[in-house]
Amino acid sequence: MKKILFLPFLQMRSGHHQVAEALMDIVKMQSNDVIVKKMDILSYANPALEKMITSSYLKWIRYAPETYDFAYKKLFYATSTNKQSFKWYYFFLLKKMEQLITEEQPDLIVCTHGFPSYLLSQLKRKRKCDVPVMNVYTDFFINSVWGRREIDYHFLPSKDLKAEFGKKYGISEQRMIVTGIPIHEEITKKTWSQNQSERTRILISGGNNGLGEIGNLLEESKASTQTDYYVLCGNNQKLYDEILSWNVDHIKPLPYLSSRAEMNQLYEDMDAIITKPGGVTVSEALQKGLPIFVQSVLPGQEEINLQYLTKKGLVFRLNDKKSFEQEIQSVLKDPIKMKEWEQSIQSYQAGIEIDGPMQIAELITGIVNQQALMPLRLDEQSDVYHLARA
Repeated sequence: MKKILFLPFLQMRSGHHQVAEALMDIVKMQSNDVIVKKMDILSYANPALEKMITSSYLKWIRYAPETYDFAYKKLFYATSTNKQSFKWYYFFLLKKMEQLITEEQPDLIVCTHGFPSYLLSQLKRKRKCDVPVMNVYTDFFINSVWGRREIDYHFLPSKDLKAEFGKKYGISEQRMIVTGIPIHEEITKKTWSQNQSERTRILISGGNNGLGEIGNLLEESKASTQTDYYVLCGNNQKLYDEILSWNVDHIKPLPYLSSRAEMNQLYEDMDAIITKPGGVTVSEALQKGLPIFVQSVLPGQEEINLQYLTKKGLVFRLNDKKSFEQEIQSVLKDPIKMKEWEQSIQSYQAGIEIDGPMQIAELITGIVNQQALMPLRLDEQSDVYHLARA
């Protein structure tokens, strides 16, 4: 039996875990002779420290977003980042990563977060890791923590990043492939179509922790006569109870949805989504062909995501000085704006080199089943990447 080790970071629910789980599920469907396992290096090394860091992180972005934004961009996004900034954890976790590999004996390691990728790149540089490592990126940019040249395969979110990545770091095309941000295979593809009913249905998502100024956003819509709102509250029980107490028929709070089939159906029923620019949620909305409106942005990576998404015309930024409901209606009913948005979606999707999660799973299992690293080759007839065979 072959083993694939998936490495997100921290235990809190995040896009890093969602992408890892999406890939794990599809690999299990694809092959019966591959073991998949997900681990967090920090929990493995010190569970108490992981809990403390997770709690501090959530409090930091909630109560001091400006300082978090400054720290993130200074430490993790600046091109001149000094990797010595990470010495506080470097030697401790590097040894633990080496220990983890010895214990688990994986045939492939898939990183969905930059920290484990960086540690593995250092072990490879020191010739202490000969296991193939794959980076699967979960944002629309790549921060400065991720391992680069030493990593064997890179599953990239866009063709723009592939071109930039190859040129800047000298990574060969055979080691890079544009997959988009992988999402679960239960989130099926759909093309947006104009709603013919009188009332518009809007999904509002604040992420798994219900972050974002959702309550304030909806205050002005309690008397709405043309829109129904479905609010994903995640684990934010306070938000759920507050909206429920309004007793307003057209604003429906929804608890955390663990079923992807339910989530897929919810997407199917909506005309648009208001969300933060997290990589996975945006990618799911793009898959469903839902117009995406951004009202609130968490500091750090989401702000950088938003820069890319707005530049490419993939999302609409709401103006907080205007009525967001009127703004959404004006966009959805404007054929020129919707046509431009559809063209932007088509342009983005045209740059993706893998045709859905099954093809990604085939690549991953193909790499695992090779005794040595094999380059990726594009089949010009099908426009699909495969592992090259001798």
